[in-house]
Amino acid sequence: MRTKQAGMGLLGSLALGAIGVALFGRGRQAPPARRRLLEALALPPPVTQPVERLRSLRLGDTPRGPLQRWLGIPSSPAVGRTARIRAARRLDRSAGLLATSVLLDSALEHYRGSFRNPAMYTPLGVSALSLAASLHGTGDPRSGRHPFRSTIYAAAALTGIVGTGFHLYNVTRRPGGFVWQNLFYGAPLGAPMAISLAGLMGSAAEHVRDDRPGTAPRIFGLPAGRMLAAMSGAGILGTVGEAGLLHFRGAYHNPAMFLPVTMPPAAAALLLNTAAGPARRDRWITRWWLRLTALLGFVGVGFHAYGVQRNMGGWRNWRQNLLNGPPLPAPPSFTGLALAGLAALDLLEDEPDA
Repeated sequence: MRTKQAGMGLLGSLALGAIGVALFGRGRQAPPARRRLLEALALPPPVTQPVERLRSLRLGDTPRGPLQRWLGIPSSPAVGRTARIRAARRLDRSAGLLATSVLLDSALEHYRGSFRNPAMYTPLGVSALSLAASLHGTGDPRSGRHPFRSTIYAAAALTGIVGTGFHLYNVTRRPGGFVWQNLFYGAPLGAPMAISLAGLMGSAAEHVRDDRPGTAPRIFGLPAGRMLAAMSGAGILGTVGEAGLLHFRGAYHNPAMFLPVTMPPAAAALLLNTAAGPARRDRWITRWWLRLTALLGFVGVGFHAYGVQRNMGGWRNWRQNLLNGPPLPAPPSFTGLALAGLAALDLLEDEPDA
């Protein structure tokens, strides 16, 4: 029975992952089929001009509704299809996935800690605002930075640094200090850095959107594509360290627990090589490995759901098992960082040496 449930959970997570990669990990779109058909038929201009006019119309050309006006989305997205905006939106989606993971994970973990310290509410509010900023950025076709998003992302990056200090203090003040027992069952040291990564990816999206004529996008004074590849690779390595520690606590009783400590490190190594290597090289292996890493994030949710089911009472006792079982929101962090790596590859391909 357990084998059947595990198989069903794995199949479901694979399907969910395939949908997620299809939605979030798409490459460049093929040329419109209408144009190829018109060229093949060689229709005269009186026929082709109305069709081309209809093809050029976009949803954004219609008058804005109340929601669009409230979000500040313009009615005519003149640069909505450029490579930089496409990369910025992918970075916003990356920040949104990381923020969602932090929001749900910190809510569960801090609820288990009874919110003893009022500061434990901070990551919930900041991650929720970061998610809102990422949704706003994903739907925004404009170039140029947005002050609301920039402020929220900067606050998220700072929150993760401060949270790491709180978690480090929580571990060191326990009896024995910095020992394996406290690392296993104290506040997770790597968890707060996820919200910092969300803030950094969102801030990177704003830098990429800062489209100045005649200049290439840069982050912290360095070429955006290379900087993003290095940031994504380092973030994946940090996430691997956190997963490896918790899976070591679980004694790797399931062979699938080795996946998060074997596949993502290879993706990180490929990204770091991309950051230091030539920009014009065809990095199809890196691209496909990042897509597999993104898929691993969704598959991990299925395995963690099965881990919850294995506890006494299963999902019928979800109030207790969600707190004591493997964290469901943790694996999508790999998906968010893989999306950032794919955005870095897009920038390096579209603007070499940028």
